[in-house]
Amino acid sequence: MLQPVRRALLSVSDKTGIVELARAIAVRGIEILSTGGTARVLREAAIAVRDVADYTGFPEMMDGRIKTLHPKIHGGLLARRGIDDAAMAEHQIAPIDLLVVNLYPFASAVARAHCSYAEGIENIDIGGPAMLRGAAKNHEFVTVVVEPADYARVLAELDSNKGCTSFELRAQLAARAYAHTAQYDAMVAQWLMQQQHLTPATFPPTLPLVFAKVQDLRYGENPHQQAAFYRPAAQVPQGIAAARSLQGKELSFNNIADADTAIECVRRFTGPACVIVKHANPCGVALAADPAAAYEAAYRTDPVSAFGGIIAFNHELDEATARRIIARQFAEVIAAPAVSATARALLAQKPDIRVLELARAAPAAADEADGIELRSVAGGLLIQTPDAAHISAAGLTVVTRRAPTTAELADLDFAWRVCRFVKSNAIVFARAGATLGIGAGQMSRVYSTKVAALKAGDEKLPIAGAVMASDAFFPFRDGLDAAAELGIRAVIQPGGSRRDQEVIAAADAHDIAMVFTGMRHFRH
Repeated sequence: MLQPVRRALLSVSDKTGIVELARAIAVRGIEILSTGGTARVLREAAIAVRDVADYTGFPEMMDGRIKTLHPKIHGGLLARRGIDDAAMAEHQIAPIDLLVVNLYPFASAVARAHCSYAEGIENIDIGGPAMLRGAAKNHEFVTVVVEPADYARVLAELDSNKGCTSFELRAQLAARAYAHTAQYDAMVAQWLMQQQHLTPATFPPTLPLVFAKVQDLRYGENPHQQAAFYRPAAQVPQGIAAARSLQGKELSFNNIADADTAIECVRRFTGPACVIVKHANPCGVALAADPAAAYEAAYRTDPVSAFGGIIAFNHELDEATARRIIARQFAEVIAAPAVSATARALLAQKPDIRVLELARAAPAAADEADGIELRSVAGGLLIQTPDAAHISAAGLTVVTRRAPTTAELADLDFAWRVCRFVKSNAIVFARAGATLGIGAGQMSRVYSTKVAALKAGDEKLPIAGAVMASDAFFPFRDGLDAAAELGIRAVIQPGGSRRDQEVIAAADAHDIAMVFTGMRHFRH
């Protein structure tokens, strides 16, 4: 159903394109109503505009709190043509056919360092959301626009439909309007909760979340699944969502998931580090004097899995490191906090490799403290605070007769940081700041140990003298016995099993040093 547009109300905070829109609809003979700053901008552009206060006969009041909250405005937006005509005539209400409104910049206002509580309250828009909801409800007759990106589309319809808009367009724009007000209300709710020292991590009875789409993805985990990538609308982008693409095809669903693991893992280290991830699990992690050496050591752990993997660094990617990568393997994604000009020129010769420049280098810090992790399940949503805790050497409890050496402690710390990013049941073998074998995702911890040993054996990496990290406790001594057979000399694990004493006795019998962290790092 086509609906003519004869009168428009324009009142926007984001004035991008508003002069051009107003000029275009004025040329088409559409009367323009407006308020405050928008009316001033239009007049300065020599566009005829009628103030809402003149139209309603009611002045703006209470420092602008009351401008559009009037029956002549809301009646004009909500009136059903052909049904409410008598009431409109009796009260001299003219129909408003086009509403162009976007709301006070609440999020940017409260993000200012010195924004007071009173200032935040004053930046809560009341009249704007009320008009948008009214117009969107009545989209059978009213066209409502909240995004400057939609201005051209509206004008095109007015041209192609002789001054009318289609129901299809009005229905689509109405949905956008309700999404716009929902996002706005959620941001206000989040801010008010924060003022009461409530965050998503406090798990309030109702959890307002708003996410803005970053991009549509070619497909999801599999080609028959559709997917898109979103990030929190009211937060500064971080992690993979803040990465800048320097080259390569668009990131896929799996690229984003794997790159997230690689980036967050490598951020746990301060010195030059490299993490290689395949199918959401680290397959090689190493520290070294420079990124090239770190890459070499990480790649050595599992070259087979590294092919087509995600490679992340916490220091600038230089030409020497880039040259080693492209000479040795195909990588889906390479991510680093910076990429040198010579490395970029070299990688440009491999246009299929996606190269990401990260917004932030290692190490991870307090930015995780107030965050939340979300995970969907059928019919619901799980949320939790991030697994950001780490135990320092001073916080470890030595439970065996033999204490770890200084070198073993360093490797235990390294293995424990890596273990956090390996799917449970997780086992990590390490020595000299590099992984030797990683066992992930097995139903039995003993089998994870066997997988880690198999990986190391395939690459002829000797395990004897290395350390082992386990993301959760050993329920039986068989895990320690298996480690002893491989020559493991020190173990880090959470402890807490009913059979801890049996496990400790096994470690003592094999002269293995073992420390308890008191925390586990399950990752499902």
